[in-house]
Amino acid sequence: MIKPILFALSLVALTTATTVTAQNNRQRTRATANNTYYQRQNHLLDSVISRYIELDAQESRSSYMSGDNPADDLYEGAWGTSGVNANRVEVSEVPDSVVISCKGYVAPVIGSTTSHFGPRGSRNHYGIDIALHTGDPVGAAFDGKVRITRYDRGGYGYYVVIRHPNGLETVYGHLSEIKVFQGQSVVAGQTIGLGGSTGRSTGPHLHFEARFLGNPINPEKLFDFQENKAIADNYFLVKRNSFDWAYGGRSYRSSSNHRHSSSRGARYHKVRKGETLSGIASRYGVSVKELCRLNRLSRRSVLRPGQRLRCS
Repeated sequence: MIKPILFALSLVALTTATTVTAQNNRQRTRATANNTYYQRQNHLLDSVISRYIELDAQESRSSYMSGDNPADDLYEGAWGTSGVNANRVEVSEVPDSVVISCKGYVAPVIGSTTSHFGPRGSRNHYGIDIALHTGDPVGAAFDGKVRITRYDRGGYGYYVVIRHPNGLETVYGHLSEIKVFQGQSVVAGQTIGLGGSTGRSTGPHLHFEARFLGNPINPEKLFDFQENKAIADNYFLVKRNSFDWAYGGRSYRSSSNHRHSSSRGARYHKVRKGETLSGIASRYGVSVKELCRLNRLSRRSVLRPGQRLRCS
């Protein structure tokens, strides 16, 4: 009699355990299905959000790449092509302070600074000169749109002016060849021309300017030409400081570059492999004797790649 009872109890226990296990399995399956559903929904939502973010970024980027001009509101639609200063706003009309984004900057060319912004004899030098070899590629400093490509025999030579979404315009002078056309959209680092010595120039170099509403700013206030990067993500333009040349002041050199110059107007050259004293002297319009004197060298001195020479 006991054995049938134990058997019955065992059967009931087994049936109950089986039922509980089945219920647990169904619950786990349901939970897994729900979790998978929510994961898919979240993924779909993330994809939609990402897509809108991407589209928004594309729209903001292509607002000028597909027809509109960069910083069109700032320039009130002005897009003159008669020269570098075609759309210049008088300094007195420029806002007292403006934040200019320098994100996305790419150095137009890698080389030593041979001449700085500021007084040069009886005139002002509204950019900086960067050493290069004829034929070296010159790139756009930021994304933007080409406003001018032109030849100026007595000044810039072959030059390009690009307007950027941050409100700046950059000028690239003394090119041997122009690789873009007026109205063309370009991206930062894209080759816009080849280095040269056209126009009013004594040797191959890039004349590089940064202008806001047509008014030049010392590029060394925005960019570190030793490290080939922007000094900061944003440049805080204060009118009396940024356009000190217009207020009778003398433009300063950034502290990072000032330590490399022992006197105003000094030019320097970074030696490249295979260069000679005579070649460098010819490039900067000085004699080998003067070059040796400035650097305490002899005519038989061996030049090392990377060595820095004063050339004037």
